Amino acid sequence: MHVAYPGMQLNIIPVTPFRQHCSILWNPETRRAIVVDPGGDVDTLLSFIDGHDLVVEAILITHGHLDHAGGVAALRRGLVERAAPPPVVIGPDERDAFLLDSIADQARHFGLEDLENASVDRFAQEGEVLEYAGCRLHVLHVPGHTPGHVAFVDKVGRFAFVGDVLFRGTVGRTDFAYGDGPLLIRSIKEKLLPLTREPGSADHHADITVVPGHGGLTTLDTEAAGNPFLRG
Repeated sequence: MHVAYPGMQLNIIPVTPFRQHCSILWNPETRRAIVVDPGGDVDTLLSFIDGHDLVVEAILITHGHLDHAGGVAALRRGLVERAAPPPVVIGPDERDAFLLDSIADQARHFGLEDLENASVDRFAQEGEVLEYAGCRLHVLHVPGHTPGHVAFVDKVGRFAFVGDVLFRGTVGRTDFAYGDGPLLIRSIKEKLLPLTREPGSADHHADITVVPGHGGLTTLDTEAAGNPFLRG
């Protein structure tokens, strides 16, 4: 799925049997790219990258679940095998390290054999700004679904890659041993929803498009107004 994105190109490719959204964001002038949450189906991702002649500068991970990070290792290997510069692998917050280290075990639980544990070059940190492919992505720590979940927000392009925190009309699961429902709602209300009150770019509305980990895209204004989990 191609998505209109100011100044950049964005394609969202569903991967794994969970149909998780892997986002490939790139600069049409330089062909430099960012991949967010490559959960699997790496051959499909590499075919897209090759077909568009992209150079991946960074692989970003919102959280440590298998469908979001299970393809990180294979994607990095595939890019290096193409004699491309190795991309930096960033995120999530270090509190998800235990999940990144157990992806293969998670996968076997679902009968999946081609997903691997993920290693990062460094963990993301709340408040930092990542600059790759001509894009500036602000890091927000938004725990609740997992302890180390982060979101990557482009405040100029008005897009937020939120993983499994917020969806159209609902929110992420918290029925894991490490989940925390009240914390998740607080994370959304305190970290994500206020973003629409910050000044937007000169030629774009202040609302922000939400790219969730699954399902349709939405906006922060839409969810603030109508999401039943965010009332009160």
